Amino acid sequence: MSDPSIWQQIFDFSDYGSLLALVHNTIIAGAVLGVVAGLISTFVMMRDLPFAVHGISELSFAGAAGFLLAGGSVVIGALTGSLVAALVIGALGSRARDRNSIIGVLMPFGLGLGVLFLSLYHGRAANKFGLLTGQIAAIDTPRLAALIGTAIVVTAGLVIVWRPLSFASIDPEVAAARGVPVRLLSTVFMLLLGLTVAMSVQIVGALLVLSVVCTPAAAAMRVTASRVLVPVLSVAFAVTAMVGGTLLELGSYSVPISPYVTTISFAIYLACRGYGTVRSRRGWTARRPAGPAAAAPA
Repeated sequence: MSDPSIWQQIFDFSDYGSLLALVHNTIIAGAVLGVVAGLISTFVMMRDLPFAVHGISELSFAGAAGFLLAGGSVVIGALTGSLVAALVIGALGSRARDRNSIIGVLMPFGLGLGVLFLSLYHGRAANKFGLLTGQIAAIDTPRLAALIGTAIVVTAGLVIVWRPLSFASIDPEVAAARGVPVRLLSTVFMLLLGLTVAMSVQIVGALLVLSVVCTPAAAAMRVTASRVLVPVLSVAFAVTAMVGGTLLELGSYSVPISPYVTTISFAIYLACRGYGTVRSRRGWTARRPAGPAAAAPA
């Protein structure tokens, strides 16, 4: 039988009301990140870039750890690492095979560099652990302002390039033939993705960014193929996971925010996958009587 104390560490809402007032910045940051991550998640899945997200997050972690060691801003460090990784992947990874090779080289390098910086850092252990798994109390007012500013830049950039980027993501060869600047769009998108990953690392940590930047659109695409509904559902799923994870984390004094966010995100994906599977089977069954096999005797 499970030790009750373990569940008390995961879910303990005895002082929930008093704690709720202390994390309003994190709730706002989670909602903002959910909107941005949900939008960009659509293109991450369309362009088959989940592996790139993980590669960028490792460099973002290395940058944040390096700035932490040097006594600088973790936010600037995370942004620096993310943008460097995004530029490298965007500039050198024009083909999927090249891109994956580059990411495979960057990931262990970034993670190893980040671990080196953290091993040399002798400050608060929570600062080190939070870079990997996230921490609910890390969003103060200046950091929230920086996160909102970054979110505005990313959202504005996505709005500007949405139509040509959608075309280039669906059929890059035809888009290039029609004069769409496919390579430039790829670089711009990677920069926007780098900014989003840097935002995510500050809340959910470097190891679990995929649950925010990839899973929402993956779930939405299991429900619908509509180009309008996919980003709308993706945003809704991401906001639900981020805000819901934050609210659940308040009931824990030893568990970081990321397990709650990833669990909610994964549960949403399973529900959408189950719904899509049931709908596909019902559609197949409904069409089956029209086939010749329907006339065959049982």
